[in-house]
Amino acid sequence: MPLVVPRYTLQDLDAFPDDGVRYELLDGVLLVTPAPGPLHQLVVSRINASLTRYLGSCNLARVFSPGVLEVEPNLRLEPDILVIPSGEPSAGIGADTRWTAMRRWWLAVEVSGAGSRPYDRDHKTPAYLALGVREVWRVDLRGAFPALIRSQPSGGPRRPTRSHRHRPRGPRGCRGLLGQAGVVGRLRPSPP
Repeated sequence: MPLVVPRYTLQDLDAFPDDGVRYELLDGVLLVTPAPGPLHQLVVSRINASLTRYLGSCNLARVFSPGVLEVEPNLRLEPDILVIPSGEPSAGIGADTRWTAMRRWWLAVEVSGAGSRPYDRDHKTPAYLALGVREVWRVDLRGAFPALIRSQPSGGPRRPTRSHRHRPRGPRGCRGLLGQAGVVGRLRPSPP
């Protein structure tokens, strides 16, 4: 007998308890991951600080941690960091602004530990690209360097076109936002 997987909506998700567990929806399917640990939070805070410093100085974008991508009726993903252009949403951000009002996403960052690695890699990354997120960074806590996944340029289907491990080699070796923001090299804590 086949297993019937229950389907949920954003409205259903709003009724879930606030118990420290991350509940997300992907096409109505519930994704549940444990609360992040200290190393995860340290890495996220370092990336967030670097991106905020780099992008905030020229008012290019807004950096949220965690961020939320919501699309009615049944999609809600929470990347550890979400970057949107400063003009998004066009009405601005106020007390009543919902995540569903945001439709342009520049960057989603997932810091993957043992509990979230399969979801981040196999489900969430392809979903971000299908939604039109321009770039996804996946930082695996087992490794020292992030994987960068970029979506295909406009006009084609959204899917990963380039995925590589970003290794710093000084200023000339750090290409793109990751290197420019000074993130690489500061992700992991220094040894004692």
